[in-house]
Formats: sequence, structure tokens, C-alpha cells
Amino acid sequence: MANFSKSNVPQFSMDVYQNEYLPEGGREVNAIVTVTATGGGTIGSAVAAPHLYAPGQGPSAAVAIMVDCSGSMDYPPTKMRNARDATAAAVDTLRDGVHFAVIGGTHVAKEVYPGGGRLAIADATTREQAKQALRKLSAGGGTAIGTWLRLADRLLSSADVAIRHGILLTDGRNEHESPEDLKASLDACAGRFTCDARGVGTDWEVKEVTGIASALLGTADIVADPAGLAADFTQMMETAMGKEVADVALRLWTPVGTSIKFVKQVAPTVEELTDRRTEAGPRAGDYPTGSWGDESRDYHVCVEVQSADIGQEMLAARVSLVIPQPDGSAQNLGAQGLVRAVWTDDMAASTAINPQVAHYTGQAELAQAIQQGLDLRKAGDFDGATAKLGRAVQLASASGNADTAKLLAKVVDVVDAATGTVRLKAKVEEADEMTLETRSTKTVRVKK
Repeated sequence: MANFSKSNVPQFSMDVYQNEYLPEGGREVNAIVTVTATGGGTIGSAVAAPHLYAPGQGPSAAVAIMVDCSGSMDYPPTKMRNARDATAAAVDTLRDGVHFAVIGGTHVAKEVYPGGGRLAIADATTREQAKQALRKLSAGGGTAIGTWLRLADRLLSSADVAIRHGILLTDGRNEHESPEDLKASLDACAGRFTCDARGVGTDWEVKEVTGIASALLGTADIVADPAGLAADFTQMMETAMGKEVADVALRLWTPVGTSIKFVKQVAPTVEELTDRRTEAGPRAGDYPTGSWGDESRDYHVCVEVQSADIGQEMLAARVSLVIPQPDGSAQNLGAQGLVRAVWTDDMAASTAINPQVAHYTGQAELAQAIQQGLDLRKAGDFDGATAKLGRAVQLASASGNADTAKLLAKVVDVVDAATGTVRLKAKVEEADEMTLETRSTKTVRVKK
């Protein structure tokens, strides 16, 4: 396991890619903001304060693992065994000193380990105790995921730590609570902890699992074969252990007369952030990005400015990274970018589309085309589905998104990728269709 120290706290940097030139009367300004966190920075303990790192360890963290124990986990019986083994593998990956708990989820949520409404502290003894407790897990009962999340929130909030994270595994639909109840639980947990969600097998609802991950700023994926759970859980936990700064927000300040049209993450996945804005003082708003380790992400910011005369220029938006504090103040992480607008009568300058903006506009359209195509296919509109999935094939091919292209090829026969000419396959494996839908928002970076 990697060791971390205060000197490993990431240092943030920001780059802005845009064509700042607008034609006369032009009002819409688009920019791609690349945020990079690199280890070995010298931000120091201020970022993680008041949670100073113990020698040889990373930032203080708490993790809740939520395992589906509903009756369907017994079909086939290997599924429950694989889930137990995967959870044990995740427990083994916990860094010493991390607070953790295991929750068994049915139509109610139960504390599997350590129990008593508390968290355990990871060391050789507690990891072994947790694995012993896992052996007693059996399948039976229904599914009410909101109750699992609320128990995870109660347990995680009991620890005074920098990072709070959940891992959730389900194999079925959330049949024992209403969609409204699940949404209320997600609303209550949003901003309190991040959560990765996994669907195992093919009997779960993609939009439920991806919706959980989206609301809690985590990842979603399918593990079609339960035998792959241990490797997936280990990877998820390793990633969680690599997170070093929590609750980071993208702060946008705009001048009078300028409004934000949208803010979305566009790499490594498409994630709409526009409606998650919280006000942060005069003409400023914060957009949550969750927890960060050593990584880079891209955001598409679109602002609408008041038109100005040829030759004029203005600051359309100022972008910074902050950690909002409970008292309303914010800790600045030092990275800042400027979005500019310059009015010109040079047609070549004002009509050129920045390559990053063009690329990610296409990636966002790709994700939408897949979702719409699969929905139309399920609804029996095969002509509409063919058109949308054909467009998706064309976009995946043009942008070099090879992983998505491979997934699309399991749902459609590709006649000509460049023109998006496809035929729907007569028979599609359910796992292939669900994998395409679950991973539809994964993007590729701009080719350098």
C-alpha cells in the first residue's frame, strides 16, 4: 500500500481552453477548464486541516461498504459468495487507521461490522474481524437502497475525518421503497459523502445505479459476471484510498450582466453540474466536484455575456477552486483561470471553434445519443433507435473513443462508422446493452 505524508497533498493547477473571439452581437462564450491535482505538492496541512496526517498514512478517511443481501443475491448462490469475497478484498485494501463499517442491505439496513452504531479503525485485527463477520452474511428480504445510504451517512458522519466515502453493491431493482424516498435519501446524503455504485448481474436498473453515483459524485459500473467483483472492489477501494482532498468546489464569478448557461464535467465522464450550484457571495457560485487524489478532470463552462462593440474585451468569468467552509468562508486552493470575451470583425477568428470545446461538445452529444437510442430501442421505435445509435457510432469513431465504439458494436452492426450507418442487431445480450448504457458517459481526452 502506498504511503502518504503531508508533502503528498495534491497541488492544484488550472488551464482554460477557449476561442475568446466573438462576432459583432455575439453573446455566448464557451471554455474548457482543465483541473489537475498532482501529488508531492507543498500546499501543506492547511488543505486537510484540521485532519493532520499520521506518519506514513494518508488523510483521515471513513468508508462504508454497503452489500446487497436481498433474496435475489442467492440466484445463483455463487453471487452472494462472490459479494462476500469482494467485500473482504475491499476490507484488505483499507489503509491502517481508516474508519470503516460494513452494512448489509435488504428492505432495511443492518450493521454487519463493527455494529453498535460505530465505525471500526482498520488494522490487522479489525480487518480479520470484519472478514469473519462477512462469512455470516446470507441472502433474504427486499431492496430499499435509501435505508442503506442513510445508515451509511449516520455512521460516516460520526467520524471527524477529511474523506467520507461509500461503496454500494446491488443486484436488483429498488422495489421496496418509492423513487421519491430514494431521491429524498440521496438529497439528504449529497455533499456529506461520495459513493461509488456497482450493479452485479443483469437484473438491476441502470438509471437507479447511475443516478446514485451521480448524486453522490462517485462512479457507476456494471459487473456482469459476479466472479469479477473482487477485482472491481479492490480497484474501487484503492482509488478511494488515494483521495486526499474532499469537498472541492469549482467557484465561478461573473460580472454584472453575465449569466451561467451551464457547467458540466466532461472528462473522465459527462456529469451535469448546472443545477447543483450553491451561491457563494455576490455574483459567485460553487459547483461541487467531490474528492480528489492524483488526477485531472475537464469541465465545460458556458456563459452568456452582454454584447459589446467591435474591439471591446471583457472578463466573462473567473474560475477558481475552493473548499467551502461551514461558516460560509472558503479555503482557496490556489488554482485560477480566466474566461475572456473579445469582439472582432475578423470572421476567421470569430468562427473558429476551439478544438477542446468541439471535442467535448461531441462527447456530450455521444453520451446523449446512446441514452436516447437505447431508450427508443426499449420503447420499440427501431427507426429512431437506429438513427441515434448510428450518430453515436459516428461520434465515437470521429473522437477516437474506442472503448465506447466497441460497446456500440455489440448492440448494432456497423456498416460505415464515418457516416454512422448501422443496423440494429436482432439479438443483443442484456449484459452488453446494460454495459453500454452504464458506461455511456465515459469520455476520452482531447488528442494532443
